[in-house]
Amino acid sequence: MNEFEHNVQSKRNDAIDSGIGFVASFVFFATMFLIAVVVQFVAQ
Repeated sequence: MNEFEHNVQSKRNDAIDSGIGFVASFVFFATMFLIAVVVQFVAQ
């Protein structure tokens, strides 16, 4: 084992972090889509 395996910085589960990243990016792009839909609706 190397020294990094002895001195772990974070013991959190990586699946939780990746899930949060996925949800955050999904919410961002969904918000951009909704803004575009509203702008298109108002422009008609």
